[in-house]
Amino acid sequence: MLSWFEAAVLGVVQGLTEFLPISSSAHLRVVAELAGWEDPGAAFTAVTQLGTESAVLVYFRHDIVRIVTTWTRSLKRPELRGEPDARMGWYVIVGTLPIGILGFLLRDLIEGPARNLWLIATMLVVFGVVLGVVDAAARNEKPLERLTMRDALIYGGAQALALVPGVSRSGGTVGAGLLMGYRREAAARYSFLLAIPAVLVSGVFELRKIGEGEPVDWGPTLLATGIAFVVGLAVIVYFLRYISTHSFRPFVVYRIALGLVVLGLLAAGVIDT
Repeated sequence: MLSWFEAAVLGVVQGLTEFLPISSSAHLRVVAELAGWEDPGAAFTAVTQLGTESAVLVYFRHDIVRIVTTWTRSLKRPELRGEPDARMGWYVIVGTLPIGILGFLLRDLIEGPARNLWLIATMLVVFGVVLGVVDAAARNEKPLERLTMRDALIYGGAQALALVPGVSRSGGTVGAGLLMGYRREAAARYSFLLAIPAVLVSGVFELRKIGEGEPVDWGPTLLATGIAFVVGLAVIVYFLRYISTHSFRPFVVYRIALGLVVLGLLAAGVIDT
């Protein structure tokens, strides 16, 4: 069982890494292994993400209320269906379908073999390179108002890649946005909104597993989730300000370096898979 201290540290890790394109699930797994702690498991990861997603709900609360209200009203009032907020509601729904379908079909793989450190480290490196190439070639010109149903579905497919630890939900969706010509901040904002349904459903679904055969109990999990909320809220503010004027190069370098270090430690037998 993870101790309260271990859970608190992992809560900080979750809050720091969820919104950066460096994969929070990979960091939870890697940090626990490097520290000699038990793998916190997929359920712990999903539940602590409720903390960081709550930070999204707080930060974007005005946008969310406006989108939900307009979308709901547009169901009965056709003249509102062309409104940006009504369309955004549909874009989030459609963009959530890929990860919802694949997450359900591949849940056993995601909770077991996909947590292998060889795979995680490889994904850190491979998708770090992909993000670097995409960021370097990005036109960085389209605002979020130009989002289409096709683009929303592409965003959703990219988000589904994050089912594999090491890819990064933020990295996948923002990278897809850059590839389609969207501004970094616009891509990140839609990435945050798109993650809400998937993360909330996944976290609530995994709640039933806490304390039942998982390596962490309710108390430490709630502590980690609360810490992740506070830290995550601060990271959202920082990240959106940062990417409005900077590239993703530092995150790319960090991903590749971390992945190579983990691969080296695995090859040397210092850490186990």
